[in-house]
Amino acid sequence: MLIKTRGIVLKTIKYGETSIIAEIYTEQKGLRKYIISGVRSKKARVHPSLLQVMSLVDMVAYAREDRELNHIKEIKAAHVYQSVPFDVRKGAIALFMAEVIRKTIRESEENSELFEFLFHIFQYLDETKLAVNNLHLYFLLELSAFLGFLPGGECCEATPFFDLQEGIFTNIRPEHRHYLDEELSAALMAFLQSNPEACHEVSISTAQRRTLLKYLLDYYRLHIDYLPDIHAHEILQEVLSS
Repeated sequence: MLIKTRGIVLKTIKYGETSIIAEIYTEQKGLRKYIISGVRSKKARVHPSLLQVMSLVDMVAYAREDRELNHIKEIKAAHVYQSVPFDVRKGAIALFMAEVIRKTIRESEENSELFEFLFHIFQYLDETKLAVNNLHLYFLLELSAFLGFLPGGECCEATPFFDLQEGIFTNIRPEHRHYLDEELSAALMAFLQSNPEACHEVSISTAQRRTLLKYLLDYYRLHIDYLPDIHAHEILQEVLSS
């Protein structure tokens, strides 16, 4: 059976002499692996740039459920990046988001709302003229909703601490170390109430941004079993600090 679907390229590895295997999060089938033949040959019909990590594509692919690997029949760009490849900050954020998606989303099934969110946040990152230094923090919180552990409650005078283990704002400082202090909890709440276009307005220092990212990655580890290490944030931290 052939399907026509949009996709987000998350990872590619060389396969044989001229082919590659690509992990692609698709609109219709969730996370899938595909073989693209001949892409590394001189007469390749598919340009390698189409298969870079974070590429947004339209594709026609075979969909046999009894196979782990399927072939792609046709593929083209669904969105041609104009700024991400040339902007160091945007590029670092895009690679970070792609790694987080690949290591947290495991379902091979349709989730149209999740796909739309992911597709459009990459598009927004490319097209916006606004500052993007906070976008990765907003992204992690929005994604947590789809993954089933969106922070609960509200940061206010009565509940000023966020408990990472329980996933809620609380009135007492937790006895364990997995919690945010009053300032970081307030910043977290501001991001929860924000959107891509406004998240740059959340007032947060470079040091707080680094610390909040560390805690949010800890939050993911606490709520996702066997989460592989995420490395792209190390480069991201350096880029956003420069």
